[in-house]
Amino acid sequence: MERLSDPLRHRGPDGGGEWTDAAAGIGFGHRRLAIIDVSEHGAQPMVSASGRTVISYNGEIYNYLTIRQQLAAAGVRFHGSSDAEVLVEAIDNWGVAPTLERLNGMFAFAAWDRYDRVLTLARDRLGEKPLYYAERDGQVGFASELRALRKLPSFCDTINETSVAAYLRWSFVPHPHTIWKGVRQLAPGTMIEFRGSDRNVVGQANTWWSLADAEAAGRTGRGERVPADATEQLDALLSDAVRLRLTSDVPLGAFLSGGVDSSLIVALAQKHLSRPLSTFTVRMPDIGFDESAHAIAVASHLSTDHHVVDLSEKEALATIPELSRVYDEPFADPSMLPTLLLSRKARSLLTVSLSGDGGDEVFAGYNRHVHGDALWRRSRRLSAPMRRRLGRALLRPSPGVVDRGARFLPSRWRRPNMGDKVQKLGRLFLEEGTSSWESLTSTWPTDDFPMASGAVPPTFAPGPELSNIESMLWFDTTVVLPDEMLTKVDRASMSTGLEVRVPFLDHRVVEWAWALPLSAKIGGRQGKKIVRDVLHRYVPRDIVDRPKMGFDPPIGAWLRGPLRPWAEDLLGPDRLRRDGWLDPEIVGRHWKEHISGARNWDYRLWSVLMFNGWLDAVAAGRI
Repeated sequence: MERLSDPLRHRGPDGGGEWTDAAAGIGFGHRRLAIIDVSEHGAQPMVSASGRTVISYNGEIYNYLTIRQQLAAAGVRFHGSSDAEVLVEAIDNWGVAPTLERLNGMFAFAAWDRYDRVLTLARDRLGEKPLYYAERDGQVGFASELRALRKLPSFCDTINETSVAAYLRWSFVPHPHTIWKGVRQLAPGTMIEFRGSDRNVVGQANTWWSLADAEAAGRTGRGERVPADATEQLDALLSDAVRLRLTSDVPLGAFLSGGVDSSLIVALAQKHLSRPLSTFTVRMPDIGFDESAHAIAVASHLSTDHHVVDLSEKEALATIPELSRVYDEPFADPSMLPTLLLSRKARSLLTVSLSGDGGDEVFAGYNRHVHGDALWRRSRRLSAPMRRRLGRALLRPSPGVVDRGARFLPSRWRRPNMGDKVQKLGRLFLEEGTSSWESLTSTWPTDDFPMASGAVPPTFAPGPELSNIESMLWFDTTVVLPDEMLTKVDRASMSTGLEVRVPFLDHRVVEWAWALPLSAKIGGRQGKKIVRDVLHRYVPRDIVDRPKMGFDPPIGAWLRGPLRPWAEDLLGPDRLRRDGWLDPEIVGRHWKEHISGARNWDYRLWSVLMFNGWLDAVAAGRI
């Protein structure tokens, strides 16, 4: 068990432990990031006072003090003050399913019932913490990251072709798929029980929370008008979510970009604290990425202890070869790089950080939520030949040409990254037979897909009957959020032993948001309307009202410059033919068009580069 858990040492640098029952044929290994009760009383794996229940658990139970009081009133005696002890005693006294209903937190855990010989794996509602499992030859293994499962003697080291296709389509592998055959990712809000027999282990999965149920409940009480006290309700609800996430026995701070979401989380946190909250902003002046002035203005208004983290282009470029090792599975969101660098810098002063992630998915903050539906409907009114001609015309000028031309537009028409936005619009016109969400979120389109085998990505289960915008919110919350956004943050932060907490994903906030009409979220050509209304109670409008900024480094320019030799090595046609995964002609054409400046294929090429880099890392034993 020590050998199996050792690959996860980065997730838990403060200690480790093992528990085994040879007669039952089961063992738990754990690596600890000590946050609450850093003494030995919080060490894991942990056995309940009765000796019946054993757990290994990753995450935080934010309402553990309330649950502890309920258990103490029922006669349970505690030896320490950790949330892990509360979890194991709750399961021991109430069972897994009733305990899950009571939890407010981010978590993934394994629980073993020594009397009934049942192993249960469970994951939090929105998928903040990862959990992978594999069944093979009558055995089951589970871990927080795939790298640990690869140490199992029964591991099948075969790449899943369907998962590769899914990755190329969206730049991440969506659950329940993983890059390895025979290994699955437990879905958010799901638990699975394994009951052993003399011959095999049989698992049965159950959904214990779903967004579908939350949406249905919200629809029942949803009116066409926004409730008069909706801003007050969100203020109180989100404020309590932040308050719960401030509990820590180690240094705690917050990421602050100066944007809407992070500014509101910091404002609510500072309201609850008697000391200045430590806040962090990243800037990369070498490449023109600098939001520090906006963040400093917010930090000054809220009187936080603010830190501006300078990252150099040299440091960023030197980190790129490490990305495949850190992310463990093919992953290609370009903001993975600054997220990792920021986490490393913050970890030098903090062990826990609050984040504004989740606000876009829950309250309609992406441009596709605000403009995507109208653009999609208007494009579908055109004939297919007309759409294709218009799409090709929009794609003809490079993003750089568009950005330079945009400088001559009236200021009210200018937007950040206009060249990239025009490219996305052009690809939307060229897309045939898909939903607006799929078109606007796809990296590689159907008509130019680079899989050499012709494999196609899997389809997603349909959601409830929703409007087009609500459908985009649905898939953003159930797919993009857990498998891209939260994966990015979890791997980057936990690779340095930093815990990130996300108040917007308190399940009470999510459920409440789905009871709102869309007019509460989108108004005046802006998303997150009600979130802005709450924020303006704490921070003046003129400080935070600005166009949404991305967090992506200039991958396109780097590929034409300092990253060109590295990229040409990974994209070489001989190498692609040898690997057999990607079509050398399609990839080569994209590379030539990108290098010439005729097109900006940064996202597509980045996905190929991260996949081939991952293949090399696996072959070299770095993963």
